[in-house]
Amino acid sequence: MALPTSTKAVALTTGPAGRAIAQSMEASLVEALQEHLTMERNASAAYFAIAIWFAERELRGFSNYFKQESIQEQEHAAHFADYLIARGQTVVLQDVPSPRQEWISTDEIMAASFQMEADVTTSLHQLYAMAERASDMRTTVFLDPLVDNQVNSENELAHLLGRVRFAQNQPSAMLIIDGELSDGKHSPAKLA
Repeated sequence: MALPTSTKAVALTTGPAGRAIAQSMEASLVEALQEHLTMERNASAAYFAIAIWFAERELRGFSNYFKQESIQEQEHAAHFADYLIARGQTVVLQDVPSPRQEWISTDEIMAASFQMEADVTTSLHQLYAMAERASDMRTTVFLDPLVDNQVNSENELAHLLGRVRFAQNQPSAMLIIDGELSDGKHSPAKLA
């Protein structure tokens, strides 16, 4: 049996990239998602610069840890790009400035890294609030696991910052932490 053919065209809504979309997005939310994508790319560049700093000082555990963080941040940026594309938007890559490459101490690096993670968390919370105000449930669902992962990242960096501060820049203590990082041991203690 043949399906009936219709001469009537179906009107579809399309996004700026010409892709069919089920729900439009507020321009301010799209812009904020683009800015967050750039924030993730900036974090990736910053972590890669930190990985280099540690490699230059023969601390391979720290270097590898921050190299992996750099890769994760790039993956987060790609996740945002995928989401924008799925929603019919055009991804606009903004310039990523050269990251800071000179540091006084490991403590300073860890504190700056923790602050960077806290800033990313704040940005995600702002995106979530914008999506809620726009009644864009697709975006809140997209952001839910990201917010959860970000809180875990903050917790991990707060833990490492505490360990570095406890070590008080003592070479033997720093080498122990570096060895733990080489072995992939960077998670805080769990009580549950």
